[in-house]
Amino acid sequence: MGHELTRRLFSQGGGGFLLGSLLAPRRTRAADGSSFPVRHTDAEWRRRLSPDAYAVLREGATEMPGSSPLLRAHGPGRFRCAGCATPLFDAAAKFDSGTGWPSFFRALPQAVAERADDSLGMERTEVLCADCGGHLGHVFDDGPAPTGLRYCMNGAALRFEAA
Repeated sequence: MGHELTRRLFSQGGGGFLLGSLLAPRRTRAADGSSFPVRHTDAEWRRRLSPDAYAVLREGATEMPGSSPLLRAHGPGRFRCAGCATPLFDAAAKFDSGTGWPSFFRALPQAVAERADDSLGMERTEVLCADCGGHLGHVFDDGPAPTGLRYCMNGAALRFEAA
C-alpha cells in the first residue's frame, strides 16, 4: 500500500482502518509466505481477499476499535482465518474485553503462531495464522481466567462459522 493511499485511508476513515504505521506500512513475514504451509503470490492474495482483509492479514493493518461486526457474534461456533479458513478460536473462548476488538482467552491448539513485535515503539506479541502466516492481531497477558491471556484480534482477519 503506497504512502499516499495510506494517508488518504487515514484521513477519510479508510473503511474503519488505522494502519500499523501511517508513514511506512510494514510488510509482515506473512507477505512472503516463506515459512507457512499455505502460500500464495501477492497477486493471488489480493484476488482472494477483500481489501480490508488484505490490509490486515498481509500488510499488518489494524482496524479501528468497535468497527468489527464480529464483536456481536455470539453463540456456538468457530472463528476461522479469513485468508485460509483455518479454525483459530472456539466461540466459547470469546469474551468482551471492552477494547473494541474481538477478544479470546485461548486459541485452538497449534492454530496460531507468535512473534515479537516492536513496532510503534512498544513491545508486543504479534499473533499470526499458523497455516498462512496472516496477521491476526496481538496477545496480551491481561485476560480473564483460566489463561490470563487476551488475544486481541482484528475482525477483518476472521470469519465466524456458527455451529
